[in-house]
Amino acid sequence: MSRERRAASARPSHWRCPAGRAFSSRAGTDALAALAAGLSGVDRKVEVIAADLATEDGLDAVATRAGEFGVDLLVLNAGTGRFGDFLAQPEAALRETVGVNVLAPAVLARRLLPGMIERARTAGRRTGVIVVSSNTAFAPVPRLAAYAASKAFDLSLAEALAAELATEPVDVLALCPTATQSRFADRAGWGRGIPGAQSPRHVAGAALRALGRQRTLVLGPISGTLLTAPALVRAAIAQGIALVLPRR
Repeated sequence: MSRERRAASARPSHWRCPAGRAFSSRAGTDALAALAAGLSGVDRKVEVIAADLATEDGLDAVATRAGEFGVDLLVLNAGTGRFGDFLAQPEAALRETVGVNVLAPAVLARRLLPGMIERARTAGRRTGVIVVSSNTAFAPVPRLAAYAASKAFDLSLAEALAAELATEPVDVLALCPTATQSRFADRAGWGRGIPGAQSPRHVAGAALRALGRQRTLVLGPISGTLLTAPALVRAAIAQGIALVLPRR
């Protein structure tokens, strides 16, 4: 999975967005140009920015431009990781995994959500955030230790945000897909395509349909069945804790 953060505006008829405005950031400029060309249309404004979310400069650039753009649907889709024994991983790779998968979504959500919520209040509509986690968030995964731990952070962050912001005009979804067809396997050192990987179109469509209807979406023919119940319990626990703990 590339280091990527996308944000797009959408009309909240359960977040189907055939037209509107889209803003995307990604590390590769060629991929950005192709994305912009594919999404642009008469009724759709597309802006892109090349940024490395493992760096402070990259985070600053994306947060600043996205704030100016006025996003109302934030998709935190950053992801990177290495396959192999933890002690065999270069420290630089571990820092990158934590920076992109943990720090970037937390920082971007903190910087962009206040403006998103304020615009939603003013316009009398809802805004939305999708935090892309993973099936690996629900259990420790040897050979993917840092990646799985980072995705557990993303899941917990989304669940807590959903509970904290329950009274605000914002829908928060933790998206936990199984393997998705992308370049992640090659970049992670897996060496081949992951069997049973789902298409990005299927994953994105399911997420948009779920946003505003539920707080966690687990995808996968097996994991979707096994992990949906624990996901519901986790969401209920988060909401219960939010009701008990005082605000500060």
